[in-house]
Amino acid sequence: MPDSLLLLLLAIAAVAAALALRRRRPNPHERAVREVLDAADALEARLRTARAEIEAIAGDRGEDPVGEAMREMLRQRLWLRDHGRDASLAQLAEVRTSIDAARGRIEQQLIRIERARAPMA
Repeated sequence: MPDSLLLLLLAIAAVAAALALRRRRPNPHERAVREVLDAADALEARLRTARAEIEAIAGDRGEDPVGEAMREMLRQRLWLRDHGRDASLAQLAEVRTSIDAARGRIEQQLIRIERARAPMA
């Protein structure tokens, strides 16, 4: 009888360990949502840098060329909040691609700003 009790306890421990591992490992949907959020965070950081760079060169003339990109990022975050749970992996990938493209455009603008600054230095 003690051997069967030991086997039962080991089986329970194995099931508990398997459940714990499954909970730690995000499913593909959770991973896609996390990647979109991480990309949005990275874009926001670059947008803040771009705004600071533009203001350093052009001053604060009331123009906000980065504002539309910030608003678009906010729209994407709100969409993710409202639809992320039900979104397909393809929809999440599309949002991620859109964010990455926006970040690429910001990077190109920052490169142009850096080149424009070079003769000034």
